[in-house]
Amino acid sequence: MERQKAKAVLEAILFTMGESVEIERLAQVIEEDRQTTKEILDEMAKEYRKQERGIQLTTLENSVQLCTKGEYYEYLIKIAKTPRKFVLTDTLLETLSIIAYKQPVTRLEVEKVRGVNCDHAINRLIEFDLICEVGRLDAPGRPLLFGTTEQFLRSFGVKSLDDLPEINPVQMEEFKLQAESEVQMQLDI
Repeated sequence: MERQKAKAVLEAILFTMGESVEIERLAQVIEEDRQTTKEILDEMAKEYRKQERGIQLTTLENSVQLCTKGEYYEYLIKIAKTPRKFVLTDTLLETLSIIAYKQPVTRLEVEKVRGVNCDHAINRLIEFDLICEVGRLDAPGRPLLFGTTEQFLRSFGVKSLDDLPEINPVQMEEFKLQAESEVQMQLDI
C-alpha cells in the first residue's frame, strides 16, 4: 500500500475507533510488518506536531490512539457546554404529536397511528429530552409507556398539556394519509 494511503487508512481507523488500537492489528489492516507500521505512525505523529494540529498520536505500550492535544481542552469545554440545537423532521413532529395527545402511549400504539416503525423517531425524541419513559403498561410483555417531558412544554411554549391546541379532524386524516403513503413508499423500496 502506498505510504500516504496507509497514513490515511490508519488515521481513519484511529479516528473511528476513538480508543487505542494495537499496532499489530493496524499492521495487518495496511498489510505491512509491525516495524514499517510503527515508522508510518511515527511520521504521522511528527506531521501532527509540525502542522500544529489539534490532534496527536499517543502511544500506549503496544497500541496507539488518536487524541486531542491537552492545550485545546478549554475549547472543548466551551463547545461541550453549548446547548445542542436539534431539528425536528416531519416524522419526529408527527411522532411527538401522537405521544403528546395520546400519552401515556406505547411504541406499538404510536406505530398503529403512524402506520410505520417508530423506533428511530422515539429514540431521537428521548435523546432531545422531549419524551421519556413514564412507566409500563399492565399487559403481557409489560411494554414501555411514553409521555412528554417538561422540556417539551418549554420548547413549545405551553404551561401544561391542557394548553395544547385542539386536534383538527381534517388534519388528523391528512396525517393518516401521509403515514399510509410513507408505508407504501417503504414497501416499494
